[in-house]
Amino acid sequence: MGAYFARRALLMIPTFLGITLLVFTVTRFVPGGPIDRMIMELQMGGAGGEAGGGVASSVDIPEAALASLKAHYHFDKWVVHAYALWLLDLVTLDLGKSFTYNIPVLELIVSRFPVSMYFGLIGFVLAYSVCVPLGVLKAVRHGSRFDFASSALVFLGYSIPGWALGLLLLMVFGANLGWVPLGGFRSPNWGELSLWGKLTDQVYHTILPVMAYAAGSFASLTILMKNSLMENLGQDYVRTAFAKGLPARKAIFTHALRNSLIPICTGLGHAIGLVMAGSYLIEKVFNIDGIGYLGFSSLLSRDYSVVMGILVMNTALILVGNILSDVLYVLVDPRIRFS
Repeated sequence: MGAYFARRALLMIPTFLGITLLVFTVTRFVPGGPIDRMIMELQMGGAGGEAGGGVASSVDIPEAALASLKAHYHFDKWVVHAYALWLLDLVTLDLGKSFTYNIPVLELIVSRFPVSMYFGLIGFVLAYSVCVPLGVLKAVRHGSRFDFASSALVFLGYSIPGWALGLLLLMVFGANLGWVPLGGFRSPNWGELSLWGKLTDQVYHTILPVMAYAAGSFASLTILMKNSLMENLGQDYVRTAFAKGLPARKAIFTHALRNSLIPICTGLGHAIGLVMAGSYLIEKVFNIDGIGYLGFSSLLSRDYSVVMGILVMNTALILVGNILSDVLYVLVDPRIRFS
């Protein structure tokens, strides 16, 4: 088993290199990069200072200045050469400097990561704590009115993206009713509040984003749990347990449920990586300064140093999550052995 996971760990290296090289190459050829934006800002600044009556005038950028800018961002080098230089900086945890925020990318990501992890983990725990019992109840009461009614609710949630649900909730409970704040992580005066005030303020800012986070996996987890349990309830070992007179509760929760949790548990590794990486659109809707919102705004502003830094973090989390899924698979199902 150790050799298997060693090979999986080694396989992470070419996978990581392939993903980052592809995105790095795209950033070299997409127009509107950092140099183009600097030139545009210089030209607009010159036009504002020289032009009158709203008439714009162009500013000639010296060739030496352009060459210096290209050398600074390694745009004067071949793509593979520039990528190799970026990898060398990555080994020393140097992700570059954001030209939008004018601070190191690593410092920027570290400051935003706890916010995304806070909402992501709460939404993750909420989704699993609701969907697993609901799926079990739907399987046990399959075909009942409760099953049909909950299925309608589940598929309604499945048809609405998390960010769209968040926008709807924000309009209803925030804009119209005024029960919750209109986005943000905390109120501007949070530091001046009492301990109880800080707690309630944090809860008010957490409710709607967490519901939007959990909505994305609510339907799939519930249906997966229900189908997995129903499949195991039809197996011979469960029918044998019923035939021997074992109580239904014990047969379901002691024998069938453990095997039914295998598909759920093996997806935990993937979910953890996605949860910690934040959600681009949900954080945009709620104006939450997390990793997702940072990545969204960095893409719009062509701040490629930040984009690559977030890509490194997301890729690493997902690759580690894949290995964690295999580990959980072995722990939940002792019949599985990797060789």
